[in-house]
Amino acid sequence: MRHLCARISVEHIIYGVMLMLTEIGYDRLSVVEYARKWAYSRNPRYYDFHDLGGDCTNFASQCVFAGVGVMNFTPISGWYYITANDRTASWTGVEFFHDFLVNNSGTGPYGYETDAEQMEPGDIIQLGDSTGDFYHTLVVVASQPRIYVSAHTQDAFMRALSSYSYDRARHIHIQGGRMET
Repeated sequence: MRHLCARISVEHIIYGVMLMLTEIGYDRLSVVEYARKWAYSRNPRYYDFHDLGGDCTNFASQCVFAGVGVMNFTPISGWYYITANDRTASWTGVEFFHDFLVNNSGTGPYGYETDAEQMEPGDIIQLGDSTGDFYHTLVVVASQPRIYVSAHTQDAFMRALSSYSYDRARHIHIQGGRMET
Protein backbone atom coordinates (compact mmCIF):
# COMPACT_ATOMS: atom_id res chain seq x y z
CA MET A 1 0.00 0.00 0.00
CA ARG A 2 1.43 3.37 -1.00
CA HIS A 3 1.39 5.93 1.78
CA LEU A 4 0.17 9.20 0.33
CA CYS A 5 1.13 12.55 1.72
CA ALA A 6 -1.27 15.42 1.49
CA ARG A 7 -1.81 15.86 -2.22
CA ILE A 8 -0.29 19.23 -3.00
CA SER A 9 -0.07 20.48 -6.55
CA VAL A 10 2.76 22.75 -7.56
CA GLU A 11 3.60 24.38 -10.85
CA HIS A 12 6.90 23.44 -12.44
CA ILE A 13 8.27 24.72 -15.73
CA ILE A 14 10.40 22.40 -17.89
CA TYR A 15 11.56 23.55 -21.31
CA GLY A 16 9.02 26.36 -21.24
CA VAL A 17 6.10 24.01 -20.55
CA MET A 18 4.25 24.41 -17.27
CA LEU A 19 3.58 21.12 -15.51
CA MET A 20 1.37 20.53 -12.54
CA LEU A 21 3.13 18.26 -10.07
CA THR A 22 1.43 16.43 -7.24
CA GLU A 23 3.31 15.37 -4.14
CA ILE A 24 3.05 11.63 -3.60
CA GLY A 25 4.18 9.51 -0.72
CA TYR A 26 7.17 7.23 -0.40
CA ASP A 27 6.35 3.67 0.55
CA ARG A 28 9.29 2.68 2.73
CA LEU A 29 7.90 -0.80 3.37
CA SER A 30 7.87 -1.49 -0.39
CA VAL A 31 11.51 -0.38 -0.59
CA VAL A 32 12.52 -2.82 2.15
CA GLU A 33 10.45 -5.65 0.66
CA TYR A 34 11.99 -5.10 -2.77
CA ALA A 35 15.48 -5.07 -1.23
CA ARG A 36 14.71 -8.30 0.66
CA LYS A 37 13.46 -10.02 -2.50
CA TRP A 38 16.31 -8.99 -4.82
CA ALA A 39 19.36 -8.53 -2.55
CA TYR A 40 20.91 -11.88 -3.48
CA SER A 41 19.55 -12.23 -7.00
CA ARG A 42 18.77 -9.98 -9.97
CA ASN A 43 15.43 -8.72 -11.22
CA PRO A 44 15.38 -9.78 -14.91
CA ARG A 45 13.74 -6.46 -15.86
CA TYR A 46 17.05 -4.70 -15.22
CA TYR A 47 20.54 -5.24 -16.58
CA ASP A 48 23.17 -6.41 -14.09
CA PHE A 49 25.98 -3.82 -14.17
CA HIS A 50 28.25 -5.87 -11.89
CA ASP A 51 30.91 -6.31 -14.58
CA LEU A 52 30.69 -2.66 -15.69
CA GLY A 53 31.78 -0.98 -12.49
CA GLY A 54 29.19 -2.33 -10.08
CA ASP A 55 25.46 -2.80 -9.63
CA CYS A 56 24.98 -0.96 -6.33
CA THR A 57 23.36 2.24 -7.61
CA ASN A 58 21.25 0.34 -10.14
CA PHE A 59 19.92 -1.76 -7.26
CA ALA A 60 19.36 1.31 -5.06
CA SER A 61 17.45 2.99 -7.90
CA GLN A 62 15.27 -0.10 -8.29
CA CYS A 63 14.53 -0.02 -4.55
CA VAL A 64 13.68 3.70 -4.58
CA PHE A 65 11.48 3.17 -7.63
CA ALA A 66 9.64 0.41 -5.73
CA GLY A 67 8.84 3.02 -3.08
CA VAL A 68 7.84 5.93 -5.28
CA GLY A 69 6.63 4.36 -8.55
CA VAL A 70 7.54 7.36 -10.70
CA MET A 71 10.54 7.99 -12.93
CA ASN A 72 11.75 11.30 -14.33
CA PHE A 73 12.12 11.01 -18.11
CA THR A 74 13.95 14.32 -18.55
CA PRO A 75 16.83 13.61 -20.94
CA ILE A 76 20.27 13.69 -19.31
CA SER A 77 19.27 15.21 -15.97
CA GLY A 78 16.33 12.93 -15.15
CA TRP A 79 16.22 9.53 -13.47
CA TYR A 80 14.91 6.61 -15.47
CA TYR A 81 15.63 3.14 -16.79
CA ILE A 82 14.07 1.63 -19.90
CA THR A 83 16.94 -0.63 -21.00
CA ALA A 84 20.65 -0.88 -20.25
CA ASN A 85 21.26 1.44 -23.19
CA ASP A 86 18.31 3.76 -22.55
CA ARG A 87 18.73 5.13 -19.06
CA THR A 88 20.12 8.16 -17.32
CA ALA A 89 23.49 8.25 -15.59
CA SER A 90 21.63 8.97 -12.36
CA TRP A 91 20.08 5.49 -12.44
CA THR A 92 23.47 3.75 -12.16
CA GLY A 93 26.09 6.35 -11.19
CA VAL A 94 26.82 7.10 -7.54
CA GLU A 95 27.46 10.85 -7.92
CA PHE A 96 24.69 11.33 -10.50
CA PHE A 97 22.16 9.52 -8.26
CA HIS A 98 23.04 11.76 -5.34
CA ASP A 99 22.82 14.91 -7.46
CA PHE A 100 19.45 13.90 -8.86
CA LEU A 101 17.92 13.11 -5.48
CA VAL A 102 19.06 16.26 -3.69
CA ASN A 103 18.38 18.64 -6.61
CA ASN A 104 15.22 17.18 -8.14
CA SER A 105 12.35 19.66 -8.34
CA GLY A 106 10.45 17.72 -11.02
CA THR A 107 8.85 14.29 -11.19
CA GLY A 108 10.26 11.34 -9.28
CA PRO A 109 11.84 10.96 -5.86
CA TYR A 110 13.60 13.74 -4.01
CA GLY A 111 15.45 14.14 -0.74
CA TYR A 112 18.18 15.92 1.13
CA GLU A 113 21.44 15.15 2.90
CA THR A 114 21.21 14.70 6.64
CA ASP A 115 23.02 12.85 9.41
CA ALA A 116 22.96 9.17 10.35
CA GLU A 117 20.54 9.72 13.23
CA GLN A 118 17.82 10.82 10.78
CA MET A 119 18.00 7.70 8.60
CA GLU A 120 14.85 5.65 8.07
CA PRO A 121 14.24 2.45 6.13
CA GLY A 122 14.17 3.33 2.43
CA ASP A 123 16.79 6.06 2.71
CA ILE A 124 20.15 6.01 0.93
CA ILE A 125 23.71 6.00 2.22
CA GLN A 126 26.73 6.51 -0.02
CA LEU A 127 30.25 5.57 1.05
CA GLY A 128 33.33 7.51 0.06
CA ASP A 129 37.07 7.73 0.44
CA SER A 130 39.22 10.35 2.13
CA THR A 131 39.50 12.41 -1.08
CA GLY A 132 35.76 12.94 -1.17
CA ASP A 133 35.02 10.50 -3.98
CA PHE A 134 31.90 8.45 -3.31
CA TYR A 135 31.94 4.93 -4.69
CA HIS A 136 29.16 2.79 -3.17
CA THR A 137 25.39 3.17 -2.70
CA LEU A 138 23.47 1.38 0.06
CA VAL A 139 19.76 1.17 0.86
CA VAL A 140 18.76 1.50 4.52
CA VAL A 141 16.50 -1.42 5.52
CA ALA A 142 16.50 -0.87 9.30
CA SER A 143 17.60 2.06 11.40
CA GLN A 144 16.97 1.15 15.03
CA PRO A 145 18.96 0.53 17.13
CA ARG A 146 21.69 0.50 14.44
CA ILE A 147 21.64 1.08 10.71
CA TYR A 148 21.35 -2.02 8.54
CA VAL A 149 21.58 -1.89 4.78
CA SER A 150 21.03 -3.83 1.58
CA ALA A 151 23.25 -3.62 -1.50
CA HIS A 152 24.42 -5.16 -4.74
CA THR A 153 27.99 -5.59 -6.03
CA GLN A 154 28.80 -6.93 -2.58
CA ASP A 155 25.34 -8.45 -2.22
CA ALA A 156 23.84 -7.92 1.22
CA PHE A 157 20.59 -7.68 3.15
CA MET A 158 20.45 -6.61 6.82
CA ARG A 159 24.19 -5.98 6.84
CA ALA A 160 25.31 -3.62 9.59
CA LEU A 161 26.60 -0.34 8.23
CA SER A 162 29.34 -0.57 10.86
CA SER A 163 30.74 -3.66 9.09
CA TYR A 164 31.82 -1.60 6.06
CA SER A 165 35.22 0.05 5.76
CA TYR A 166 34.99 3.63 4.48
CA ASP A 167 36.34 7.11 5.18
CA ARG A 168 33.20 9.16 4.60
CA ALA A 169 29.47 8.62 4.33
CA ARG A 170 26.64 10.80 3.16
CA HIS A 171 23.08 10.13 4.20
CA ILE A 172 20.19 10.97 1.89
CA HIS A 173 16.71 11.11 3.38
CA ILE A 174 14.04 10.50 0.74
CA GLN A 175 11.24 12.97 1.44
CA GLY A 176 8.79 11.70 -1.15
CA GLY A 177 8.07 11.92 -4.82
CA ARG A 178 6.19 13.99 -7.35
CA MET A 179 4.14 13.03 -10.37
CA GLU A 180 2.62 15.01 -13.21
CA THR A 181 -1.10 15.69 -12.90
